[in-house]
Amino acid sequence: MNSPVSLFSTLPTPAIILDRQRLEANCARMARRAADAGVRLRPHLKTAKSAEVARIATAGQFGGITVSTIAELAYFFEAGFRDITYAVGIAPSKLTAIEAYIARGARISIVLDSVRAAEAIAGHAGAPLSVLIEIDCGGHRAGVAAGSDALIAIAKRIADAPGLHLEGVLTHAGHSYHAASEAARAQIAIAERDAAVLAAERIRAAGMTCDTVSIGSTPTALTDVPLDGVTEIRPGVYVFFDLSQARLGVCNVDDIAVSVLATVIGHHREAGHMLVDAGALAISKDVSANEHDPHIGYGLVCDIDGRPIDGLYVADVHQEHGFVRSTHGTPPFERFPVGSQLRILPNHACMTVAPYREYHVLDTASDALTKWSKTYGW
Repeated sequence: MNSPVSLFSTLPTPAIILDRQRLEANCARMARRAADAGVRLRPHLKTAKSAEVARIATAGQFGGITVSTIAELAYFFEAGFRDITYAVGIAPSKLTAIEAYIARGARISIVLDSVRAAEAIAGHAGAPLSVLIEIDCGGHRAGVAAGSDALIAIAKRIADAPGLHLEGVLTHAGHSYHAASEAARAQIAIAERDAAVLAAERIRAAGMTCDTVSIGSTPTALTDVPLDGVTEIRPGVYVFFDLSQARLGVCNVDDIAVSVLATVIGHHREAGHMLVDAGALAISKDVSANEHDPHIGYGLVCDIDGRPIDGLYVADVHQEHGFVRSTHGTPPFERFPVGSQLRILPNHACMTVAPYREYHVLDTASDALTKWSKTYGW
């Protein structure tokens, strides 16, 4: 039997390690949640950016996915996915690329949240566009209030435009990442659901159709809040999970499916840290989990088998350097000589995996390491 030491020893570092069994378990968990709630699951692939992950996440589902970039849209279309929601506010300059994929057989939904944005795309000369109105359910990143007059004005402008089809409404409770308790997450999940359902009801009451009622964030999706009136959920980071989700109580640390493989490149005994070759670009500068646990830094350090090492964390990062320190004082220099390998669990998986060109997939069932593709960029 091959050990992770032998499987990883020839990999150039930093590299992303993906545990297939954890990935599959995470995807099965969300599929059960969608089935129990009676809604469709349209996974947001901005996290994984991988066709192989997408096939696992959509297995047994209706096949729709969510993306956030044109690069993702193109990559997943070429991989065979045809029902795609582009869940970032539309810029008119993106329409040419989107219409090209519609002409090739894709069903693409776009998102906007103002009359001005609707007017900017209403005069396009391409294929008919399905439009979702983004609703602000409390995060205040984007969107229109569900009870506002602006919502109906936007809906009417879309409905009246010959080249546009009002498909429905969409929202995302991104502020759930700051919920300090399960009860707080449930309250945000209720507000997310209610905002989307209210918006849909008001559009229908104004005489227009609203077939899709789409919500989505991993922390809110994984509550037991009923989803009456919702048609689909669009969570994303659940496929991998991360330290932020673990500290929120959404998952356990041993559910986290991705880690950064790094090599020890130095010992600075006077400063009290080890150096690894995974820095800000390799693990990101996201420190979101520190909101709930101040001793995580830029990531928790694990041994080569993926087991967290008590007290060891990435305390600081430069572009290509990570500083590994211990909450217990002196790091275990003798245990990890220069050249040895460690694995780092990320604060925010989406940010960490984004720049990599491939995954090194560990299949513990077959004791094998393979490569999976992914996209990157915009």
